[in-house]
Amino acid sequence: MARPITQTNKRFTIKAFDQTGDRPVEISRPGNMKSHPWSYMELPFDPEYELYNNRMTPASLNNITPDEQYWAVRTDVILRNTGEFPVEISGKDAFKFANYIFTRDINKIKSGRCSYQFACYHDGGMITDGVMLHFLDKLWMAQADGDLFNWYLAHAKDFDVTISDPNVWVSQIQGPKSLDLLDAAIDGSIPKPFNYFDFCKVLIDGEEVIISRTGFSNELGWEIYLQPENDFKKIGDKIWEVGKQFNLKLTGTPVFRARRIEAGLLSAGRDFNKFTTPFDVGLNKFVNMQKGNFVGKQALEKKAKKYIIMGLRVRDGIACLGSKIILNKQCIGNVTSSGWSPYQECGVAIVRLNNNLTEINSPVEVFDYKNNKLNGYICDLPMYDQNAEIVRGIDRKTPKTPNPWFK
Repeated sequence: MARPITQTNKRFTIKAFDQTGDRPVEISRPGNMKSHPWSYMELPFDPEYELYNNRMTPASLNNITPDEQYWAVRTDVILRNTGEFPVEISGKDAFKFANYIFTRDINKIKSGRCSYQFACYHDGGMITDGVMLHFLDKLWMAQADGDLFNWYLAHAKDFDVTISDPNVWVSQIQGPKSLDLLDAAIDGSIPKPFNYFDFCKVLIDGEEVIISRTGFSNELGWEIYLQPENDFKKIGDKIWEVGKQFNLKLTGTPVFRARRIEAGLLSAGRDFNKFTTPFDVGLNKFVNMQKGNFVGKQALEKKAKKYIIMGLRVRDGIACLGSKIILNKQCIGNVTSSGWSPYQECGVAIVRLNNNLTEINSPVEVFDYKNNKLNGYICDLPMYDQNAEIVRGIDRKTPKTPNPWFK
């Protein structure tokens, strides 16, 4: 009779059976399925995971619907454990090397600040993006899904640089009550100033952690970087307990889908990819053609600076990913990101057009996943909050009710 063998750690209980009954069983988790240190929070809610940078991030939880997640990040505060992957760039030539890999001038960004960064292939196509933390003597590039690690290694041979995985994990605490939660959770008070895209060290229940004023929601928020020396559960339990007084909600991937589309935040591999240049998707301001040489610079010098990423509002439905966009019986582009906005009470999407700008509010046709025809209207991005006052904490008003676009 086969004997059950159980392996238990802080987060999981794994059972296997020895088929012969007389020899040990090797039990391991695949290397491309790394779990977040705070996944113990998610396990009671029947999570379904997806891989992101070979890390597991929750695609769904049974404690909260996508609409409830949307309203939670817009009116209260949420916690989401991400698959972002911080890679450390250190050594004598760390900043020189980063200037060669990335399109912005790394030397212009001060220590203690974060920056939005992306890397290009030699032909100007985009690899992936992320948030870079600028330390005095090193950099952390917390990247979106994609293989930058091997790209670094392939270009590092002429630089005195070390590329390493610091085994750091990122979680996002976002929403209008997020800074109130932070102030209540840390030992002492929030360092001043703590502006948008700043980062600093704080103590949470005696544990030193790095936090940054960043996130993927375009709402007020911060992110926490858990390092190997941290007591993960001690920190997580403290934030969760303090969060109860602010109606903190644990969420998955859907929490940011509609909100980041409304804000025009582009997703790597969806809204841009190896076939699009930064100019194609409106990221011109993050390319410094005046600095020294960088990967892709010669190709970008020859590329047209055309802006073909726009927004789309859809009446009475959600456009299918990849759907053609039809104007005057001609296909003018495709849907790259799509979702439902509980606030605008309509489908919202990011679209990539074939040519230059189509007139704002142009009526077009798109299709849902059943191939039903839907009416949509090309719009600008962001769809509201044009001056980014919400994410910077200037606009603290929270929407209490929907504001339907199609009335």
